[in-house]
Amino acid sequence: MKNRTFIGVICIVLAVLTTFVVSPMVNKMSEGKAAVVRFTKDIAQGAQITEDDIEVVNLVKSSLPENFIPDKTAVIDMFANADLYKGDIATDAKLTADANASINILGALTGDKVAMSVTIASFARGLSAKLQNGDIVSFYVTDKEGNTTIPASLKYVRVITTTTAGGVDENEVEPNEDGTFDLPTTITVLVSVSQAQELANYEENAKMHVALVYRGDEETAKKFLDKQDQYLKNNAGGEQNG
Repeated sequence: MKNRTFIGVICIVLAVLTTFVVSPMVNKMSEGKAAVVRFTKDIAQGAQITEDDIEVVNLVKSSLPENFIPDKTAVIDMFANADLYKGDIATDAKLTADANASINILGALTGDKVAMSVTIASFARGLSAKLQNGDIVSFYVTDKEGNTTIPASLKYVRVITTTTAGGVDENEVEPNEDGTFDLPTTITVLVSVSQAQELANYEENAKMHVALVYRGDEETAKKFLDKQDQYLKNNAGGEQNG
């Protein structure tokens, strides 16, 4: 009888150990860990990710979100699709390769530049609806006397997007039932405050055409924009036409 009792006690103790000690250890070991990219600082929407912004850590797989990114090379040089915070795990949904997505450019404004929309008064004046996000354009301005110039201050301007009368941006336009597309009615550009003031004046008192200057890689586009910024810096407060 005592042997049976002793054996019963042993069985109970083993069952308790299995339930509360052995099983959790086995489960934890079976879960395993995975390498994952994690952000080491806060990153504003639209900002480009650098190697200094991330680290690779090993975390328990069950704690990771879907579509987590394990390789830092897949994150470096991408752009934040939303505001990211220190400790966030990198996922496909949080990043984009599109440097020209309007939502990212608008979300990354810091006050140095502003977004300004101008009206496309005719099909021809807006480059026949062929403008794309990220294009570098020049503004041709015709005054009331019929004189046409390219203001030096508006020689190289970056297009953020074009937008239809219904408020749909260029990269989101869908075909109508008959296969046609709604045409853009405004162009939104990235400009300084002084450039925005000029555009507002021309919008009211002149006619404007846009001409495509460059469409291509970001590095070359930046060279045009740097030239424009240098001109604005050198001519701050001075004559803007040239």
